[in-house]
Amino acid sequence: MSTTRLLTSITLAALVGLQCVPSVVGHVSIFHPSMYGFNVTDKTFPYDNRPVSPLINYTFAQWWFHGHLDFPPNDGDIFELPAGQPATTELACNKGATSFFASSEGGDIRTKNPNDVCPNSGTDSYHTRGFDDLTGCALAIAYKSDAKQVQPEDFTVFSVNQTCVWTRFTDFQVPARMPPCPEGGCTCAWLWIHSPDSGGEQNYMNGFKCNITGATSTVPLAAPKVARRCGSDSMNGKWHAAPGNCTYGAKQPLYWFQAERNNMFEGTYAPPFYTDLYEFRDGAQDDIFEDSYSFLPDPSPTAPLPILNTTAGTSSSPARRRSASMRRHRKNRGIVNDDAGFDDSSLPLMASLPVLNTTAGTSSVRHRSASRRRHWKRGLSY
Repeated sequence: MSTTRLLTSITLAALVGLQCVPSVVGHVSIFHPSMYGFNVTDKTFPYDNRPVSPLINYTFAQWWFHGHLDFPPNDGDIFELPAGQPATTELACNKGATSFFASSEGGDIRTKNPNDVCPNSGTDSYHTRGFDDLTGCALAIAYKSDAKQVQPEDFTVFSVNQTCVWTRFTDFQVPARMPPCPEGGCTCAWLWIHSPDSGGEQNYMNGFKCNITGATSTVPLAAPKVARRCGSDSMNGKWHAAPGNCTYGAKQPLYWFQAERNNMFEGTYAPPFYTDLYEFRDGAQDDIFEDSYSFLPDPSPTAPLPILNTTAGTSSSPARRRSASMRRHRKNRGIVNDDAGFDDSSLPLMASLPVLNTTAGTSSVRHRSASRRRHWKRGLSY
């Protein structure tokens, strides 16, 4: 065989091989048979509306439940959420990279690494430049069995994993006091907004049928409120947190950058995240119940911190939850001896924010006002 014919044969074989490799490039979704749209492919809709496809500037019908409400799970397919324990989810950029590869159009594409989110692709394919560029994911719940009756204001975030979407198998801690679901189960959603350094203004939402197991409490969840930007934000020149400005307790998910029904209005380069920036602490959101607080003031930059009802099973203050969140984060990074002798048992359950004496010639108030004006130009809410 001549050299020319040999090279041609090799080239054709390579092209055929590439066509046989399933596409895994880009984006992430939760995958489980309890999902709405579990079997949606890139051919189901006139546009690519697979569960992994990002949601941006869509109508409500398009982004709500990813437009998959007419593609419900089969009867009996339900995601169990054990009260007081972790619920393990599978996140991937293609169903073929999960345990459910059998129903994927591309078949099994898993690698030897069981936590490979996007096989044969870099981390940029799931919108992160590295571990320090992660912005967290959330699970939210609505105590309604009919998903078509659920509205955005019905969802309450009950668990956050701030290192999502780093691993395929991702645990979400379920609060121990979650009450049982109604007959027919609850409706849940997985939500994610990625770092602005790793792609466009994209949201991710996938709904699924869920049920609380092992429930021991009947105390209902409080009505969820809109989260507020209150943490330190060095990327946008906000060096100090404003804890009084946080929304404590039950919070709605972050609905952002759609054509309608948003509850977040931050600008292009300052997206909202499921992190401390919005008082979404890592782990179970243990303060989301009707009796979680004995004092819960309206948030404002100068508001006092709330007081937890310590007789209701919520035993940690906001400050203690922050320190616990930091310990979990450091443990995930492999940092040992992270407490360095720090004992948070003496932290107060309530602390008032300082109020400047504006008649004493202190100019910090003017500096803060100027800073806020700069933030508003970025589209920030504080």
